[in-house]
Amino acid sequence: MITPRDFFEIVPKNLNMEIRSELYSTNEFTFAVAVILSAQATDKKVNEVTPALFRVAPTPQKMLELGIDGLKKYIRVISFFNNKAKNIIALSEKLIPFAGEGVPGGARRGSGDWKFPQKYHNRAELVKLPGIGQKTANVITNVLWNAPNIGVDTHVFRLSHRYGWVTDGANTPEKVEKELLKKIPKKYHAITNHVMVLFGRYTCTALRPKCENCPLSKICDFYKG
Repeated sequence: MITPRDFFEIVPKNLNMEIRSELYSTNEFTFAVAVILSAQATDKKVNEVTPALFRVAPTPQKMLELGIDGLKKYIRVISFFNNKAKNIIALSEKLIPFAGEGVPGGARRGSGDWKFPQKYHNRAELVKLPGIGQKTANVITNVLWNAPNIGVDTHVFRLSHRYGWVTDGANTPEKVEKELLKKIPKKYHAITNHVMVLFGRYTCTALRPKCENCPLSKICDFYKG
C-alpha cells in the first residue's frame, strides 16, 4: 500500500523531478492567466499560445489594450476561449489599480515585472477576482507563494482515489482537497500538486500506467491487482 509519506519521499528523488509548474509564464499576472486558460485544457495546448500572447500582453494594462477581440485571436484554440477571454479582461480591469505593487521601485507601464499585491497572497482574496475559483487560487498561491493549498486537477483527483487516500464520497475537487490536507503530512502540502500532477501525467497515467518504470511498484496495490 502506498502511503502519502512513501509517495512524497520516493517519487521526487527517484524520478529526478523538477518540482515546478509546466505552464509558461513571465510574471505573476501571466501565470494567473495561464492557470485560467488551463481549465479543461492541457498545459501543452496552453503553452502553444501563451508565449506569443505574453509578448504583447504581459500586464493587466497591456491585456486591456489588447482587448477582448484581440485576446480571442491568441486563445481561440483553447477550450471555452470566449468565456475565458471575458474573465481575463475582467481580471485585468480589477488589477489595474495595483500595477507595480510589490515590485522594487514600481513597475513601468507595460513592464513584465508585474506582481500581485500582498492582499491577494491568500485564497480568500484571490477567489474574489474574476475567473479565479478555488482550484485556480490553490494553484496560484501554491506555485507563486508556496502556500500549503492543494490544487485538485484530474491527475490529483485520480491518483488520490487510485491509492485509496480519499474516500469514495470525495467526489469533487473540494472534497478531495479537504481529505488530502488531513491525510498528507503538512510538510508535503506545498509540493503535493506539483509531484502528483507530474507523476500522473508521465508515469501513473490513467489508461496505460508505466508500472515497469515506477519506483512505487513494489508497494502499489493497484499494480499488484
